[in-house]
Amino acid sequence: VRSDNDEINAFEDLKGKQVAYAFGSYAQHLLSLVLDQAGLTFDDIESVNLGAADSPAALANGDVDAIVIWEQFITKLTGEARRQNYRRIQMVFQDPTAAFNPKMRIKDIICEPLLNFGLVERSGVEAKAAELLAQVELPPDFVNRYPHNMSGGQRQRVAIARALALEPEIIACDEATSALDVSVQETVVRLLVKLQREKGIAYIFICHDMALVSMFSHRVAVMYLGNMMEKLDGSRLSDARHPYTRALLKAIFSTDREKNQRIELLAGDIPSPLDMPTGCPFQNRCVCRKDRCQQEKPAIREIEKGHFVACHSSLEPEMP
Repeated sequence: VRSDNDEINAFEDLKGKQVAYAFGSYAQHLLSLVLDQAGLTFDDIESVNLGAADSPAALANGDVDAIVIWEQFITKLTGEARRQNYRRIQMVFQDPTAAFNPKMRIKDIICEPLLNFGLVERSGVEAKAAELLAQVELPPDFVNRYPHNMSGGQRQRVAIARALALEPEIIACDEATSALDVSVQETVVRLLVKLQREKGIAYIFICHDMALVSMFSHRVAVMYLGNMMEKLDGSRLSDARHPYTRALLKAIFSTDREKNQRIELLAGDIPSPLDMPTGCPFQNRCVCRKDRCQQEKPAIREIEKGHFVACHSSLEPEMP
């Protein structure tokens, strides 16, 4: 665990365990994810894609050994301190329909967090909801609608408005666009980018779609069964070296694809997380597999500045 904070440096027993930690103030944050002795950092106005193998639900369920944000072990917070911490981190879920109470009006859905923290009076709910809807480019008359009266893209905008209500410093987007039409996905992503520039929010954007990742994320971390495979700048995805990252990139369909161009599929089955193979977790699906991969789990290492890979073959000049 790397930190300038003596208190956290004292927790050396966390080395090698799954740790998520972050430091900073409202103006500047450093959010780091350490999984299997791997660290990931980004500025508060940047975005990181973690890959869908890792879910915020795993963090909430305590599947990591520690989560440290703003020099606090938030997994150890209790009572009012824990409740107040919720204001700083919010969530946008994959399916907004399932995330909303169908019996609640939009104004009540959006302002429920504000009411819980006593930040708005009942008399001011409608005006505040209209203000938040304006931030996500929805008309004020939506405040009295119900979720089923809206399209999927509109509901996801409402989910974003609710996440913004408490003015958080971090928003986790768990497959927030995967249930939407492709044209709507782009609209929602552009909205998230716009809000990020205006408010300086950090996003943890979890997604399978590498095309979407490339247009949104400043730093990308590719994960497989909870293991960090590769991390690099979002603008350098074409330089990816890990076979899994390359397979994800090849899965992007292009309108310029040649008719005779072969579509390559990943062979093999995904192993059970409860019975992981010895060595590299990706070995049974990897086109670069060697005997060493079945015996020794590769450590993540920096092959270029800011580019980290966990692969025994990553340094070879010729990779498939």
